[in-house]
Amino acid sequence: MTGRRNGPAPAWLLGGLGLAGLIVLGELVPRSGLVERRYLPPVSSMLSALADQAAAGEFWQALGETLRGWAIGLAIAMVAGVVLGVVIGWVPLLQAALNSTIEFLRPIPSVALIPLAVLLYGTEPRSTLLLVVYASFWQVLVQVLYGVRDVDPVARDTARSYRFRLLTAARTVIWPTALPYVMTGFRLGAAVALILEITGELVIGSPGLGRQIAVAQNSNAVSAMYALIIVVGLIGVAVNVVARAVERRALRWHPSIRTEAAV
Repeated sequence: MTGRRNGPAPAWLLGGLGLAGLIVLGELVPRSGLVERRYLPPVSSMLSALADQAAAGEFWQALGETLRGWAIGLAIAMVAGVVLGVVIGWVPLLQAALNSTIEFLRPIPSVALIPLAVLLYGTEPRSTLLLVVYASFWQVLVQVLYGVRDVDPVARDTARSYRFRLLTAARTVIWPTALPYVMTGFRLGAAVALILEITGELVIGSPGLGRQIAVAQNSNAVSAMYALIIVVGLIGVAVNVVARAVERRALRWHPSIRTEAAV
């Protein structure tokens, strides 16, 4: 009689074990003296500092500033990227004229625009918003361009032969094919927007968690600094989870999502 074969452990269980191991390691390494506590305090000290931060209204105000800047920047980038991507991708003349410009501007790091942003807006939130929009916009635009190019040539030629207006073609021909690419652009743009939001606050000094991290560092409040970094990491995880959920919801009809759900 053969014994019952156990299946592989669930992914959430393995992930939880990995996180628990990291927490234990982060607690033991500073206490063992391998790393000085002034550089890396134990996890318990970070969590205590996090509790102190959560009890302060300043922390929640900074959190709100960060989330608001991230959401506004991502929304602007999504609208601009989708609209321009559809127009440029559908009109061959525009695509040929702007292709070299896009390839020139897209690789420019957003952080290289920090001096320009500070010159224009100082340390106001608009400085960071400029970086967020610029970085996220290219993630969305490029994906939408790929989606428009992936439209069935027969459907494209049929729409043009019947002289479909751009809005009609976008709704009936482009959107069903480009939507998976749009969702990929949304997921990538959401992550990039958060990175640039924190970076802008940290470097420029605009309101938000990034500036709180810089203040904690300059004040030698190391535990508080790591606590805020943990919060930023948790926000990143939440952003990824939400983006994945939105993607699965919008593409529930797509074969890739249906296959993933079946598995």
